[in-house]
Amino acid sequence: MALVVGGVFLVRQYRAPDVRLAGLPAGGVVNAAALDKGGVAVTAPEGERLRGAEVTVDGKRVPVRGAGRELTVGLDGLGDGTHELKVATEGSMLGGGSELTRELTVDTTPPKLAVADPEGRSLRGPVTVRGRAQGATDVTVAGRNADVGKDGRFAVKLPRPPAKATAVATDAAGNTAREDAVVTVRRPLLRAVHVSGQAWASDQLREPVLKLLEEGKLNAVQLDIKDELGEIGYDSKVPLAKRTGAAKGYYDAKKAIKEIHAAGGAVVGRIVAFRDPILASASWKDGHRDRVVRTPDGGPYGAGSKYGSLSFTNFANKDVRQYHLDLAAEAAKLGFDDILYDYIRRPDGKLSGMSFPGLGKTSPEDSITGLVAQTRAVAREHGAFLGVSVFGIAVTRPKEIAQDIGALAKQCDYIAPMIYPSHWAAGEYGVSDPNSHPYPITKKSLADFVKKTRHTDAQIVPWIQDFSLGVSYGDAEVAAQIRAAADDGIHSFLLWNPGVRYHGGALKPMQ
Repeated sequence: MALVVGGVFLVRQYRAPDVRLAGLPAGGVVNAAALDKGGVAVTAPEGERLRGAEVTVDGKRVPVRGAGRELTVGLDGLGDGTHELKVATEGSMLGGGSELTRELTVDTTPPKLAVADPEGRSLRGPVTVRGRAQGATDVTVAGRNADVGKDGRFAVKLPRPPAKATAVATDAAGNTAREDAVVTVRRPLLRAVHVSGQAWASDQLREPVLKLLEEGKLNAVQLDIKDELGEIGYDSKVPLAKRTGAAKGYYDAKKAIKEIHAAGGAVVGRIVAFRDPILASASWKDGHRDRVVRTPDGGPYGAGSKYGSLSFTNFANKDVRQYHLDLAAEAAKLGFDDILYDYIRRPDGKLSGMSFPGLGKTSPEDSITGLVAQTRAVAREHGAFLGVSVFGIAVTRPKEIAQDIGALAKQCDYIAPMIYPSHWAAGEYGVSDPNSHPYPITKKSLADFVKKTRHTDAQIVPWIQDFSLGVSYGDAEVAAQIRAAADDGIHSFLLWNPGVRYHGGALKPMQ
């Protein structure tokens, strides 16, 4: 550059700016993450600009993006190994350019990670996750650091078994590998009877159930959290339950759990999910109409059905889903040993006559399975098992009510099929009169559930009919169903009687 100052001719030498390489991980290694971000950055000092920069890698020109004092050098397709990066900037007619040469090491190969699926003994005790991460310098499991041996083997002790424990292995270059370990904790033998919230508040109904526990004929009580009316049996603190008036306070949850535990039983908390007239009616009235299953023309679904309109909430609605996640979390924190969903389905009927706002392109089956998976994570966090009650027909006809047994079995601890003999049509499974023949219809229908869930960790805990509907049921009929389940290799069960009066003579003391 030339200037004339006070008659004196001055010459200032132009000097191209020194450039620097930025954006490399420690050690100058380009890892997979750097390549995913588009490459590495070349920068000039503050106040300087890069002019006409030409960038080559191993002598071949590569594309650059940006302007001013920073350029991004594209390294797409660059293989692992050592490479030479050269950045040359042009000078002026009175000054030379600047050149930067750097040796780059590209390493995009992640560690080899393998994690074993552990089996825990209890949801409220520790579990150890083991594996091997060859080439890793650091390993975490569920966010906890692991000690990595010279051969890459590691072990991490978790205070409680999550449904899924994610292991992350990182090498010196910063490349990572991830793998999920599915933690299995099998639900121990479960033999329970259904008790509604109001029934538990009745000495006349509660005491016989406690006696069956004390006699060793049962080892659990299924106590309703939220029932078919949408009523919550205890004084729930879940905000939506308070706002809608669903929390009734028929029983003291902590006291009931303590009493059942003292009698030697576990407590299975039943949540009737989407049959919920309280939430449906309150939501419709308050203008939250997408919480409700709709007709194609926008009205509430169910008019003329056995349930009536404003009886089913919309499983695809985020508020409805969160309501059930909140109830499950609250119950597990209170000490319920299991969360058991019921009516976790769409209404029966033609799908063309229903609308589920928010469902989008997701199928009803996948949407419901997704909520089950979310609930399992919540329940597991607080040490509770998760069961899912399903229709008997769902094992062969999953789309009729959106219960995909194979998919659900992968996201819960047990499937509870409602295979009541009185609910089967004549001729199902080749049984002419299922209600009068409880053994064959139970055995044949449960065999399908065993087959459908064979490649999952879910157990089968069937609902057994202990009520009369068309045919009188007593000790013999209840015992026949229990025997049929046992002949299918199923020794757990839940007895259902809406009046909460059970045939203890059908039950044998457990060994």
